Amino acid sequence: MKRILIFILISAFFFIGTNGFNSGVEAKTWHFTYSIFFPASHDQFKAAEKWAKEIEEKTNQKVKITMFPGGTLTNAKNCYDGVVSEISDIGMSCFAYTRGKFPVMESLDLPLGYPDGVVASRTVNEFYKKVKPEELDDVKVLYIHAHGPGLLHTVKKVETLDDFSKMKIRSTGLSAKVVEALGGLPVAMPQGETYESIKKGVAEGTFGPIEVLKGWRQAEVIKSTTDTSNIGYTTTMYVVINKKKWGSLPEDIKKIIEDISEKAVIEHGKAWDKSDEAGKKYSLELGNEYVTLSDQQKALWKEKVRPVIQGYIDEVSAKGIDGNKIVEEITGLIDKYSKEKKCE
Repeated sequence: MKRILIFILISAFFFIGTNGFNSGVEAKTWHFTYSIFFPASHDQFKAAEKWAKEIEEKTNQKVKITMFPGGTLTNAKNCYDGVVSEISDIGMSCFAYTRGKFPVMESLDLPLGYPDGVVASRTVNEFYKKVKPEELDDVKVLYIHAHGPGLLHTVKKVETLDDFSKMKIRSTGLSAKVVEALGGLPVAMPQGETYESIKKGVAEGTFGPIEVLKGWRQAEVIKSTTDTSNIGYTTTMYVVINKKKWGSLPEDIKKIIEDISEKAVIEHGKAWDKSDEAGKKYSLELGNEYVTLSDQQKALWKEKVRPVIQGYIDEVSAKGIDGNKIVEEITGLIDKYSKEKKCE
């Protein structure tokens, strides 16, 4: 019995020593799952994957992140709640997919004239850091990013508001309000369902950044893009981690993740802009048209969407949120980062 006991004690000591159980956080590894609705081929998935790999590298593999693209772990609509309920540890999706859940952050999707993905991403991330709305308190926000101006992509050529009237247009969140204001009929759905919906005639077009024409292959089912960048809205996207999982990390690793996340804002913005260029080129190669609105039409379209902005202000003001201040903050940031980019 004594020999058996000694053997067990020696084995236990050896096991503890080789596995680092007595070396504190030094030997611990954190395994995180990451749910993202973009397919693995999409530039935004690749930007997220690059972020994850850099974290693994900079933490000496103490943090391991397993990616689940294409909504395979949680779909786009349920991604946020999936992080809260620990179905996934990290998630990326759009505030617009759960209309009404994030009243402050939804303001970022208003048609305020975002010029490109870098400016949009810097604007929305900075806005969150300044405002820190309570609606995101049940997660740890790692960073926010957003695409360049949402344009109109349709199965028939649209040059005027009359052309657009009564068209069924895929849209989400506040972009659905934009469609209504312009005289169209919004059809709510995430990007992943858009291709088949247009192909089958459920929708006659979509509002989105021009990157969707290649990134989601939508150039294959549309015939024309109308440049509506003068009323450029965006779709804001969050990258969040479960609060309990975040709290389990030591401070030095948290700092590494936060530093890498700060850089990722620009990386995603650049990826959006690169994808927009590729999307336009791909669509034109397939023979689709690119329509530029006349100055008169630009003024008309801009006038039509103003009630959307005022409607948002009125809606949140009724809930005790200063909508005017929010819109002023966002437009100020768009102007700030637009000027900075011109000077670079």
